[in-house]
Amino acid sequence: MSPLFRYFLVGGAAALTDLSLFFLLAHIAGLPYLAVGALSFLVATYVNFILSIRFVFRSGSRFSKRHEMLLVFAVSAIGLLVHQLVLFCAVELLEFHLMLAKITATGTVFFWNFGARRYFIFRPPSLAPPRTN
Repeated sequence: MSPLFRYFLVGGAAALTDLSLFFLLAHIAGLPYLAVGALSFLVATYVNFILSIRFVFRSGSRFSKRHEMLLVFAVSAIGLLVHQLVLFCAVELLEFHLMLAKITATGTVFFWNFGARRYFIFRPPSLAPPRTN
């Protein structure tokens, strides 16, 4: 099974976490959607990290687990900025339904997260570009 397909499954589990939490807190409880969007995104990022190092990427191949987690959250910070921008624009400018806006924002950052994790964080040292002195 390819890493992208496994990441798709892991991403699906994280997205389910993200969407469920968002639905409960923003749609049902009526809390501010941007704050809830950020919170649910961060919880899903943690779920994704745990599942990714278990099923998709080889943890510890380049960095310590603590360093990996910090890098994942750094990559995810960029993803969060994109996510929040898409969520805001979809709700406020395009007038999407709240859940459709959330799904659009989540889907937008999926490939960024996979690519950045695969090539910058979890890439085995043997695939790293050669150093030039």
